[in-house]
Amino acid sequence: MSHFSADAATLHYDDLGPSSGLPVVLIHGHPFNRTLWAAQTKALAAAGHRVIAPDLRGYGDSSVTPGKVLLSDFADDIAVLLDHLGLARAVIGGVSMGGQITMEFQLHHPHRVLALILSDTSPLAETEEGKAYRNALADRLLAEGMAGYAGEVIDMMLAAYNVDALPDAAAHVLAMMRTTDPEGAAAALRGRAERPDHRATLAAVTAPTLILVGADDVYTPVSDAESIQRLVPHATLAVIEGAGHLPGVEQPERFNAELLRFLAATVPAW
Repeated sequence: MSHFSADAATLHYDDLGPSSGLPVVLIHGHPFNRTLWAAQTKALAAAGHRVIAPDLRGYGDSSVTPGKVLLSDFADDIAVLLDHLGLARAVIGGVSMGGQITMEFQLHHPHRVLALILSDTSPLAETEEGKAYRNALADRLLAEGMAGYAGEVIDMMLAAYNVDALPDAAAHVLAMMRTTDPEGAAAALRGRAERPDHRATLAAVTAPTLILVGADDVYTPVSDAESIQRLVPHATLAVIEGAGHLPGVEQPERFNAELLRFLAATVPAW
C-alpha cells in the first residue's frame, strides 16, 4: 500500500502488477474500500496489467474530508493519482458510485481515458426524493454509525440469495461497510445527492467501453445497463448471472473473464 496527497487529504492505494503493464484504475463504491477489488487486482496483475485501486477520500485507509465531497472531487483525486504515478492515461473503471465517479472523470479528464469500465451504475441526476434520502441517511450515519445501515442493505448490495450462499463474500462486504468512517460516508452521500446527469457525457464517449451488471441487481438493474449501452452504442454489455449489485465480489471468475476479454480485445497494443 502506498499513499499520496490531494487537496489536503492523504489517500492510500494499491499498485499491483508490472509497471509497464496496461494501467487500470478501479474505483470502489459506497461504503466500501479498495479491498472490494481484491479478486480483480489479483487476476489482472497476473495477466500482466498494472492495477491501481485507491481508497477514496473518507474510505478505507484514506483521510476523511468532513462536510460534503462531490463526485467531481473524487474524480479530480484520481487525476492527481495518475499525476503522482506519472501516467498520462489509463483505463478507468468503477462500480456503483465508483461508476459515477468514472463518468465524472470522463467529463472532466477525457484525454486521460484509454477505456471505460462501468459496473452496476446509473448516469441519471439525483431526484428530489433521492436528495432528501441521501441527506437524511448522512445525518443518520453520523448519529448512529454504520452497523445498522450495513445490516439493512446487505441483501441488496449482494443478491439476497448470495448472503447465505456466499458467506465469505457477505462477511467481506459487511466488514467494509461497518468499518467505514461515518463522517466520510456522510460527506460522500451529501455530494452524491448533487450528482449531475451524465447521459450527454456518455453519448460523447469514443473510448472503448465495457458495461457490466449483475443479473439480479436491485439498485441498478439490467435495464439501467441497457440504457447506458444505448447511449454508448459501441460499448460491450456483459450481464453477470448469479450476482446482484457487486458482481465482482459475488461472481469474480465470471466478472474477471469479461474484464480480461475486454482489455485484450480493445487495448491490445499497449
